[in-house]
Amino acid sequence: MRRLLLLTIALAGLSACVEKPQTLGGIKSDAAPYQGAQDVDSPFAAPGWKKGDKSSWEQGLKARAQNTQNEYSKTN
Repeated sequence: MRRLLLLTIALAGLSACVEKPQTLGGIKSDAAPYQGAQDVDSPFAAPGWKKGDKSSWEQGLKARAQNTQNEYSKTN
C-alpha cells in the first residue's frame, strides 16, 4: 500500500515536468498597431481607415474613447 502511495506521488510530481510551453506560436507582434491586420479586407478594420495611416488611427482611438467608452457622458 505504501509503495502504491509513493508511486502515485512520484507520478503526480513528474506530470508537471511534461507540460508544453505556452508560446505565441510564431505570431510576430513587433509591428505598430496602426499597421493593421495582415488581411487587407479584414472585417475587424473600421470603415474608412486605411492600413498604415497613423493619424486616422489616433483619431479613431480618440473618437472611440469619447463616444463609446466614456461612462460619464452616457449618464448625462
